[in-house]
Amino acid sequence: MSNHLHQAGSKFLKLLGRHSDLIMDAYLSGSVNESETDAKVIEKLSKANVLWRPDVEQELRLTGTVRAMLENALSDERNRQIDANSGSALATIKTLANHYKEARHNVDHAAAEAYLADLNEHVYAFTESLAYSTRVLWSRINNEFGYVGTINAKIRENELAQSQVTELLNGLEMFQFDELTEIAGDIRELRKLMVTTLQEALSQSIEELSLVQSRLLELLGRFRHIQGRTRLLKGWLLHQDMHPEYMPEAHASHKSVPSLFNHAEAILKPAAADVRNSLHETELMQLVSKVKSFSERPQARSTHEDVSVTLEDNAAFDVAESQLKLDVDQYFCDVIDSGLRQSALEYLQAKQLEWEEESWIYQVIGGYEGLPEEQKHFFELEPLGEPHPIYNGNFIIKDVELWLA
Repeated sequence: MSNHLHQAGSKFLKLLGRHSDLIMDAYLSGSVNESETDAKVIEKLSKANVLWRPDVEQELRLTGTVRAMLENALSDERNRQIDANSGSALATIKTLANHYKEARHNVDHAAAEAYLADLNEHVYAFTESLAYSTRVLWSRINNEFGYVGTINAKIRENELAQSQVTELLNGLEMFQFDELTEIAGDIRELRKLMVTTLQEALSQSIEELSLVQSRLLELLGRFRHIQGRTRLLKGWLLHQDMHPEYMPEAHASHKSVPSLFNHAEAILKPAAADVRNSLHETELMQLVSKVKSFSERPQARSTHEDVSVTLEDNAAFDVAESQLKLDVDQYFCDVIDSGLRQSALEYLQAKQLEWEEESWIYQVIGGYEGLPEEQKHFFELEPLGEPHPIYNGNFIIKDVELWLA
């Protein structure tokens, strides 16, 4: 493993040494002049992650890791001001955009080009740092924090990664694209850098970080589950060391059987003959041969007799009207004859009718509601009662009064 890393590192450093002039030119100018550089050299440096192209229309640049290594080695104060912090990067981008607008307004083309190149470098360096941070987080997750050996250390690394994701998301929330659009104005170069490029990079980073966060929570749950099982096993081993004479008893003999062992014995499932199984054909044929035919059963003696049916007049089948309805009709007729307001219960008691009070009142109300409209308007029916003492909106009817309208 170490020998392989040694060879890969030596090969990478030799590649940097062979093309040191090209790398330093790219570091100072911000990009690689492809017209004056061999295509094979560019391909080798791109495969080694020394050069990268941020966009199809952009020029080749140094990757962030190589640029950071040169910044630290050369102590370059100008480039060392680049901060991976989102707030600092946002402030720097706004400042350079305002510098570029001012230089362009003053028709200072040289300063404007310098500020635009610096702004371009800062924007793409920031987007590259976001992508690099996401790649680092995914590499930790895919490795399941394999660079630490214990579950407790994995949990701590997981919590650290979650805090880093939260900080990155909080930092990205500071980017207000309405403000950046207002700063860019109608300048095409600024709108492409500060709106289009940043918005695409931030949208992709936020989506990736959300997936990273969910995966970290899933891993944390699994680590805690393993930690709980490990603690249980260690507790059992410690108990065995402290009580070597311990022997578990038969759980079935206890009065309270644990649910883990409290299972009933298996019973036979319902069985049925499989008539489609060719292996059972012989047995099934024997069973069928023992079934008696229906033709062998004795014929039942016919006991049918001639029955004469006489249909009578339809009037014989008329249903007689209910006596309760007839009494209610008489109550209506007595009200018409007297022309007075009369209570239904008082009429029931006066006539000594043998009906229950509730049934009598129901029938009176039903009789009134069942009248045709041309007859119904001759009468007035008023329920007598009181509101329910508990349930609002309910009215208890105790009696009704009927009179001519």
